[in-house]
Formats: sequence, C-alpha cells, structure tokens
Amino acid sequence: MNIVEDRRKTKEEHNNEGKRKMGIKKQKSKFKKFLTIVVDLIIIGGAIGFFLLYGPFDKFRTWYITTAMTTMDHQYLATWFYNEETIQYVLDHNKVIEVQGETDTSLINTGSVDQPTTYENEYERAVLERDKNHPDYKIIEIKEKNFEGYLAMVYDPSKIHTLVTARLNVSGQYVTTMAENSKAVLAINGGGFDDENHNSSGGSPLGLTIQNGKVITSKYYGGAGGVIGFDEDNKLVLGRWTAAQAKERNVRDAVTCGPFLIINGEASTVVGNGGWGDAPRTAIGQRRDGIVLWLVVDGRRVGMPGADMDDLIRIMQRYGAYNASALDGGTSSVMVENYKVINDPIDSTGAHKTRPIATGFGLILDE
Repeated sequence: MNIVEDRRKTKEEHNNEGKRKMGIKKQKSKFKKFLTIVVDLIIIGGAIGFFLLYGPFDKFRTWYITTAMTTMDHQYLATWFYNEETIQYVLDHNKVIEVQGETDTSLINTGSVDQPTTYENEYERAVLERDKNHPDYKIIEIKEKNFEGYLAMVYDPSKIHTLVTARLNVSGQYVTTMAENSKAVLAINGGGFDDENHNSSGGSPLGLTIQNGKVITSKYYGGAGGVIGFDEDNKLVLGRWTAAQAKERNVRDAVTCGPFLIINGEASTVVGNGGWGDAPRTAIGQRRDGIVLWLVVDGRRVGMPGADMDDLIRIMQRYGAYNASALDGGTSSVMVENYKVINDPIDSTGAHKTRPIATGFGLILDE
C-alpha cells in the first residue's frame, strides 16, 4: 500500500513539475511576444518621428521649430534635432512683419457707448449688446477648429489697471491672486518676464511696467512689440518707447510684450505661420468707440494645438479692434473672473493649470 501511494505521489509530482515547466515556458513565450511588440512599436515610432522631423513634408517641421523657439524654456526641443542654419531658415520664412508707427489716439473715442437698436452684423451685436448680469463687461465664447477660448469686452477702459506680482523681482503670482489682491473682477495675464531659475515662476518683468503712472520696472527688452498700455485718456497705446518717452505720452498703466497686431487699423503682415507656431494665446485690443477687447484662447490638446498670430489678428478685426497686440502666451494665457480661472490652461507637463507670472491687466471697479 505504501509503495502504491509513493508511486502515485511520484507521478503527481512529475505531472506538477511538467505543468510548472510548461507554465514557465508559456510565460517566457508571452514575454518574448510582448517584448517583440514593444521593440516593433519603438522602431515604428522612431521611423515615424524621423520621417516627420526630416522627411520631405516641411509643415510639421515648421510647426515644431517655430513652436519650440517661441517658448521661454523649451527651445532645446528644436536645437536637439536641427542645426542653427535650419532653425534660422524656418524662422526667416515664418515671421510677423509688424506694422510700423505708434497709435494715433485722436482716432479713438472713449466716451460712453450707447447701445443701438440694430446691429451691422453678429459680431457688433456680440460686442454692443450688454450682459444684464454685469453691465461693466461681457464675456463670450470663441470656438474654432484649432482652438477655443473667451473674448471679454470691457466697456470702461478707465477701470483697467496693471497688475503686478507682490514679490516683484523674486517670484511671480497666479493671476487669481493678483486679481484678488487688487479687487479686480476680471483679469488677464500681461507682459513677458524672465524665468532665470527655469522654475516657471517669473517675477521679473521684461521692458517697461507702469502702474498708476509710476514706472515699476524698466528692463531691457529686445523682442517683438513693445509698450502696451493705457494713457491718461484711457486709450490703448502701442509703441516702442523708453520710460521717458512713455511719460511724455502720459502712459498710466502698461506692460511690455508683442508682437503688435494692429496699429491705427492697419494689420501686421504674417509670413508663413508667423514664426510663433500654434499655442495658447492672449491678446488685447481697443475699438474706435473705446471698448477694450481681451482675448484668451486655449490649446495644447489633441486636435486643438492653439492659435497663431493670423488667428489673433482675424478675431480682433472681426470684433472691431482698431489697435491690438499679443500679450504673453503659452501657459501664461489665462482669464480670471471673480478670482477664478475660466479658461483651460495647460502647462508643459500636460497638467491643466497656469503658472505664476509677473504682470497682468485687471478690471477694478471699486477704487
């Protein structure tokens, strides 16, 4: 009896060992198949990437280089793959030729705007038909193929002021914080800034920053555009000025950024994609009747990369802007209402959030 049981146990052990080895063999086979699939995907992905970067079709290459080179911290994404000659060639053939001159403020009327009973078109209706919930401003949605966002109409430009981080030259603040500190019911991001530590928190504005007639910062700025702000007559002024020149023109609130999009009704010329690629964008403009337009569009999503400079010009012209300029874009692009972000900014990590910045514009009703 013991011998039979021993033989039975030996046979069961042998069968179990066989099953175990068979299981290991199957696992190895599955792993090899998985590994083969991964390697194939890497090879295919690499081949597609190589084709996009260096293939005969330059649309992707142009978009990739211009988008990377106009970011603050990610130009290496272009310089990794392309030499200086290639990058410069693309930038030379994709740029904004800014309209020259400065704003003629005599052409702008900042008196009260009567609400008409009839409208020329749907865009005039969108601007002039007030929102009963808050008559000082109105926000509408903007939706197009490559982007979506918001356009705000501010009816009294005398209530628009520069917002500045409380930790100037140290670190930036979120626009929500700057708006709350200033009691701004509506706010957008403003000018460019240095991000010396590359921590996506810019506390040092580039160019001129003016708040309530006082020059807050005056730092070198070699980029497109220049001073963007409002004078004592509450007219949007655009110009390439020093602090002394801005003072001569009675500029009361301003930041520095660009490019300038429209001056005295004449639009800048966009060559190719403008050299700025498609990205989240912010722009500011003023109509001849004095109404101020704030535009913020989102991007960086599948199928919705964002807007280029041509898009900004087109939208600003559509709603009647006579003077307009781009402000800082990318992760900085944000619109805040009642201290809450209403658009959908996405940072470089893919997270749905904005970043601390140096300046903005705010609508401050109670002063």
